[in-house]
Amino acid sequence: MISVQVASNYSKYGQDISIRHLYLAADEPPSLGGDDVGPTPTELILAGLGSCKAITLQMYAERKGWKLESVAVELSYGSEEQQPTIQAKLTLEGDLDEQQRQRLRDISDRCPVHKLLTTPVTIQTKLA
Repeated sequence: MISVQVASNYSKYGQDISIRHLYLAADEPPSLGGDDVGPTPTELILAGLGSCKAITLQMYAERKGWKLESVAVELSYGSEEQQPTIQAKLTLEGDLDEQQRQRLRDISDRCPVHKLLTTPVTIQTKLA
């Protein structure tokens, strides 16, 4: 099981995040009343998705012996006609043919975070 701890910090809406031995912060921008001490929760989700896609592609290409040199993922979130949509644009660098590039695009949609975000999830919230 994966475990993450989040607790309010010194800023108005800021949150301290602990993940294993790592620490980061989340907040809202000043336009929403925050102090902008970290990414927004939505930005953190997009960062997790982009990171997962890139890592998945690097691992897959490595196993296949493909010459994938680097991966960049540009993500955006918005609502089109009341439908929330995440756009992910992949930039793949390396000596890859078109068939390999298409296969990597398909594989990127199989990363664990993509699956998590596109599958119904039960969230159980309890009081401590």
